[in-house]
Amino acid sequence: MAVVGSKSFISDLHSKYAEKTWNETFKLVRRCMDKSRGDTKPCEPLIRCLKILHEALNVSSLSAMVSRLEIMAKQRGMGSHLSPTETTCYLTADMFYLEVLLLPGGEVEDVKLAQHGEAPVSSESLLQLLKSKKFEEFSVKLKGLSSLYNIPGDNETKIKVYTALQFLGKDLQKISHLPRALRECNLQVDMILNGRIGYLTAGSEGIPMTIQYYISPSDILLEMSDSERGSIGQLALVTVGPSDSTHRLQMASVIPQPPQLDAQGLPLFSPLCEVLSEMMPACFQLKLQPPLPMLSSFVEKLSQITDVAIADADLQWAPFPQLMMTLLGENGGKKTWDGQDAHFLVPLPGKEIHSYVLPGAAWEEAALRGTLMSTIPFTHPAHVPALLELLRHQCAINTLLASCITSLRPSPGPVCDLYCEVLPESGSSLSVTFHLSDSDSLSVLLVNVADSRKLTCSLFAVGSESMDEYVSRVLKRCMSIPVTMRALNRRLSKRTCGEPLPACSATISTADVSPASPLPMSCEADGSLSSGSGLESIGIPTTSSTAAVFSQDAMGTDTTATAAESAFCLSVAEVNTNPTANPYPCASVCVYSQWMHNNHLPELI
Repeated sequence: MAVVGSKSFISDLHSKYAEKTWNETFKLVRRCMDKSRGDTKPCEPLIRCLKILHEALNVSSLSAMVSRLEIMAKQRGMGSHLSPTETTCYLTADMFYLEVLLLPGGEVEDVKLAQHGEAPVSSESLLQLLKSKKFEEFSVKLKGLSSLYNIPGDNETKIKVYTALQFLGKDLQKISHLPRALRECNLQVDMILNGRIGYLTAGSEGIPMTIQYYISPSDILLEMSDSERGSIGQLALVTVGPSDSTHRLQMASVIPQPPQLDAQGLPLFSPLCEVLSEMMPACFQLKLQPPLPMLSSFVEKLSQITDVAIADADLQWAPFPQLMMTLLGENGGKKTWDGQDAHFLVPLPGKEIHSYVLPGAAWEEAALRGTLMSTIPFTHPAHVPALLELLRHQCAINTLLASCITSLRPSPGPVCDLYCEVLPESGSSLSVTFHLSDSDSLSVLLVNVADSRKLTCSLFAVGSESMDEYVSRVLKRCMSIPVTMRALNRRLSKRTCGEPLPACSATISTADVSPASPLPMSCEADGSLSSGSGLESIGIPTTSSTAAVFSQDAMGTDTTATAAESAFCLSVAEVNTNPTANPYPCASVCVYSQWMHNNHLPELI
């Protein structure tokens, strides 16, 4: 009987509203939403209902546009009202509001944004979104504006936190404008890689202040070739967020005028106790985009810089290669690291293929575990330069490791041109063990990343003079292990096939070493490629852009070994029988040979 009654009720509703217009239906839904209820939150089913109704119809009248603006405001927890003249619709929140100026036909004439304590300013981007009737994107903009004030507490607290964020932004801009020496020809690239505050973009229209703090050589080439790609590389948004404990935040500038600089070129800051400041349940934040894989030792340094604890409960630790594979989308669908060796094939120009193995046991150590960092809390502008330097350092390590990780896995087919094993030596250094086809011994390239700008390589190879400076220079310019190994492999092969190299000894006299040949790439004075250009020989496509980045002047020339840079030679017998002669016991010939045998490569052993 109840079912019959329900069906009858629905039938009555259908018949009652069958002749009603859409406008009357909108009004009914809005009346239901405006009825007083115990819960102050808007009724979600009714909001969804009204949204569906709006999306089903074209916005072609003043009332329809006002209705659409009202429902978007309710979705974002904002208020809305129409001016008495019905020419302006106001979308209001506690800390900002929008003025949408309307024409009689429902067209949008202007959109003005008023942040807290500021006069309304016309927003061209918001205007174009409404003119194009891109209402979903406009709603996302409203969400971004609301997130700027995502602080628990009353309006007075939110106003203070917003004021602190404004003064922080002004101080960061002052630091960014301080004079410094240039290290790169491209001003923007130099600001990104070497600027004390990176490449700073002021916040506007719901987008916080943005810092671009790292970009790899491959990203630089992509940006040169496609100017419409927008910002690439590593970004950090300067925001503010709630905190479990209170922190003293600035309510005025902490940089005296005129600024006095220390030995590092940074300003001397006024103590917070000497300027206007207040204790607040919030802290500043750097929101990293995309999230950055960071080693545990680097995460500890973050807290040491800021003196703000990062809750371990918010961090998910995992073996570092797993984080890199997940971020790069090369995890093959796996959710966890299974402890097995990770094996990747890296294709290079000229149909050359390298094989790179990351041994599971070596990367499973607790000290080499990491986490994806997305938010870094801090409380003072002086923290930002030090934080960015640490982030750049981690980015340099990540870029090198990522160059060995691809979606290609070993399969039956042609033999690779070079087989390498990548092993961690410390949190900021790794070794690449490789085997030349015309040698009966292993070679080891030790890569040390002291910081994002100081990368050094040490080559331990049988029967070869030191090429440390040459390899270091190539690595710094390309930030790619496969590209560096290709250049090194070709250089070693050329020298092995040419005149006999001097015998390995404890010291090597410069008189015993023939003059070194220059790096196999060159660029004419006018910037054009010379006929002998060999950018492809190390995996870089030959274009005018790459010629400028990887020019002979930028790379320098190869140098000969000195007594202080004498080679450390390891024969197969020494590696296997004399542990004290091998500084890399994990790169044992027995282990490496067994791996090669398991992969059906006995002809190279």
